[in-house]
Amino acid sequence: MANRSDEYDKPLSTAAEHARAWLRSVNERPVGPRTAVDEIATRIGDELPSSETDPAEVIDLLAATAEPGLMAMGSGRFYGWVIGGTLPAALAADWLVSAWDQNAGMRYATPGVVALEEAAGRWILELLDLPRESDVGFVTGATMSNFSCLAAARYRVLRDVGWDVDADGLMGAPRVRVLVGAERHDTVDLALRYLGLGRPTVVDADAQGRIRVDALRKALDEIPDDAPTIAVLQAGNLHSGAFDPFAEAVSVAHSRNTWVHVDGAFGLWAAASPSLRDLVRGLASADSWTTDAHKTLNVPYDCGIAIVRDSAAMRAAMGVHTSYLVADVGGPGDPHEKAPELSRRARGVPVWAALRCLGRAGAVELVDGLVRAARGIADGVREIDGVEVLNDVVYTQVCLSFGSAERTQEVTRRLIADGTAWMSGSKWHGQDVLRVSVSNWTTDDDDGSRSVDAVRRAAASA
Repeated sequence: MANRSDEYDKPLSTAAEHARAWLRSVNERPVGPRTAVDEIATRIGDELPSSETDPAEVIDLLAATAEPGLMAMGSGRFYGWVIGGTLPAALAADWLVSAWDQNAGMRYATPGVVALEEAAGRWILELLDLPRESDVGFVTGATMSNFSCLAAARYRVLRDVGWDVDADGLMGAPRVRVLVGAERHDTVDLALRYLGLGRPTVVDADAQGRIRVDALRKALDEIPDDAPTIAVLQAGNLHSGAFDPFAEAVSVAHSRNTWVHVDGAFGLWAAASPSLRDLVRGLASADSWTTDAHKTLNVPYDCGIAIVRDSAAMRAAMGVHTSYLVADVGGPGDPHEKAPELSRRARGVPVWAALRCLGRAGAVELVDGLVRAARGIADGVREIDGVEVLNDVVYTQVCLSFGSAERTQEVTRRLIADGTAWMSGSKWHGQDVLRVSVSNWTTDDDDGSRSVDAVRRAAASA
């Protein structure tokens, strides 16, 4: 049999050259894409080629075609949505994950990558000081993490009232009540929809978006004592960065036999930092937690993390057992029992690489550095005439208003056109805002100063 491994050499070398060129360009290129989708599509063309093309030529074509339409999301001046960059060790590990091409679903089949993922899971629990007995599943992103955690919650709260959702489904089941804060992320509602649980009951939040404990208590009082109930709390409000009062809210919920899930897509990582401990007091007393390693830990897409204290509920909700899968009998459970996929890449390996490279001290500094950068930008823009910082900057989010909706929208448009920095527009409390999400490990004081100057220019010309 011919050894065809050398056929990878030239396309991989070509890809590495383009990757390095892209990474070198990120810090100085305009942050936004220079070309729209339609123009890229025109360059690609509609017809499938009739004959083969050399692999290295394909990679050259791919890079040249896509490059004008790429967003410099790895820039230290990209603050759109909540999208992190990529640490060098995590990126390199991700390349190896693709080269190894392992299906990380079973311990028996791919012990090399599964052992690394399991170590990463233990380190996450240690770093965030979450219950060490928890199961950790690596999923595509925060949406699937919320889905996985809430699936485990659905299984457990129905089992506790005598209903087997696996055997009997939801038709005829006791209604599962789900309570959420008024400013939860929409992916929570999406996950509930996927799970057939319908619209949640919305609980009032305060001016920073934190769930009000008195309102939560009142909502729970209106639910029958024997009703299966889930409460969803939040670590890191999308606009303000605020954290729900976990100690009080979890205590109230648990006193009513309510499962508590925490959506901490980017904010859960605050638990790593001693300086942010007050934000997460009581966090570890919840029952499940969502986070996304791509956002704050800065590993490549895609890498959501689902953490569930009740491993039996997690595996009952997510697991599957068939004759052709070699089960991990008596062990810690196969990866496919902790995620909604049988087949997946070893996305936890870049998490291991990131944590192994950073160590505890580096992880703390990563989180604290993002917070410092957000506060620095907030302090800088406060000196610009007509700018108002609308939130208490407790974490990595800053929301700005420039007076009227029209002026805020115009400043946003001019800022993005300038290209120095990217900050996304949004609405908060019915008001147009310019939202800054500091999520990239490379953002430094120079990036902050250049970004503030870009806001100043946009405001002066609007």
